[in-house]
Amino acid sequence: MKEKILEAIKEYETIIIHRHVRPDPDAYGSQGGLAEILKASFPNKTIYTVGKEEESLHFLRRLDQIDDDVYQGSLVIVCDTANQERVCDQRYTSGDMLIKIDHHPNEDPYGDVLWVDTTASSVSEMIYEFYLFGRDKGLKMSDEAARLLYAGIVGDTGRFLFPSTTEKTFLYAGELIHYSFSRTDIYNKMYEMESNVVKLNGYILQNFKSEPSGVASMIIDKDLLERFQVKPSEASLLVGILGNVKGIKAWVFFIEEKDQIRVRIRSKGPVINTVAKKYRGGGHPLAAGASIYSWNEVKGVIEDLELVCKE
Repeated sequence: MKEKILEAIKEYETIIIHRHVRPDPDAYGSQGGLAEILKASFPNKTIYTVGKEEESLHFLRRLDQIDDDVYQGSLVIVCDTANQERVCDQRYTSGDMLIKIDHHPNEDPYGDVLWVDTTASSVSEMIYEFYLFGRDKGLKMSDEAARLLYAGIVGDTGRFLFPSTTEKTFLYAGELIHYSFSRTDIYNKMYEMESNVVKLNGYILQNFKSEPSGVASMIIDKDLLERFQVKPSEASLLVGILGNVKGIKAWVFFIEEKDQIRVRIRSKGPVINTVAKKYRGGGHPLAAGASIYSWNEVKGVIEDLELVCKE
């Protein structure tokens, strides 16, 4: 697959790189990291990164605005996006060729060429592996590409604490830090929180609900968001905090947005992406997301999580 991807990259003069909606550091890191590698390697090609910007990730990258006609005769690469409906900017099918690079379970195998590695900690890790494959075939690494890939790996491994972190992850991260960028700056900007978000964090720790089964839950509705003046995207960043609570096997945040209730599920062992699939979502075995459209569905989600924890 890596050979096919490199051949396609060399063939096309215009390359447009997408990623998923509501981006996280790995989405930005893999999308931007690949773009910077290609810019360093093929300065005569035109490389774009597109999608709706996430304000909290401006420190990583700013994205391009392009017209529809740019897609004509172009190569489109989608990073870190399992399902077609989650691709940010649905013009991704308008190019001449489509490539999918992802590390989620391949339940929606779209694209002309697919490279899916569910053992990878992140797609940023995969992009660095792609560079290693092609460094004797024309690919070049830059400081900016290394910064983005490192940030993506850090983000999707929870600073190397998640079970997805492997020996290869540490090896690649160790090689990336030889490039010129500030790890301290990445950590500060990625993990620092506004005081109102910190206060919501404290509220969650005092008010989450837990069940004898080892399932914990937290409802963050519009009233609570308004009370703390926190956006849904900021509240989503707090989902990991219950992982430090002894006795919890799996936990779920229900975060109200304008058009839906975002369901964020995490686990210390039980496989929970099966629950996410039942509620219009998906993801990794220990980290997944879904969507519900009524508070009446909350009970069902919790009961389903209790079942997988008991199993």
